[in-house]
Amino acid sequence: MLQLKSPSFTDMSEIPVKHTCDGEDLSPELSWSGAPEGVKSFVLIVDDPDAPDPLNPRMTWVHWVLYNLPAPTRSLPEGMRETDLPQGTLSGLNDWKRTGYGGPCPPVGSHRYFHKLYALDIVLPDLNQPQKADLEEAMKGHVLGSAELVGVYERR
Repeated sequence: MLQLKSPSFTDMSEIPVKHTCDGEDLSPELSWSGAPEGVKSFVLIVDDPDAPDPLNPRMTWVHWVLYNLPAPTRSLPEGMRETDLPQGTLSGLNDWKRTGYGGPCPPVGSHRYFHKLYALDIVLPDLNQPQKADLEEAMKGHVLGSAELVGVYERR
């Protein structure tokens, strides 16, 4: 069974400030295990379904989109930069309309940040910096397994 972990936070615990807009905005270190047989690539999507206000959510805000992470990959270091991604990895657009990681920066309340990893049975074609919905459409029928790690953050 695919499992996703981070040494920075455990499932449903607080994301450290250094991984947010209130700190250095560094992506957290992530690692995974239990990849299913036949995996050809991984997809990572980080999003917040509580935007803009957890008491009245109106959208899911996308923080990070990576796809075609090579099958042998089992981790991403803290502070992952676009230039240091594993060879072959491609980026999609976050909701700031740019590639790369954008950390938690909730305007109000405590938000949940879903780090979702998908194991695919294919390497996707270059989708030219897709948005999350386009990537999810391209993934349909190719997901062998998935894992999720949820962190929470509230600005002080």
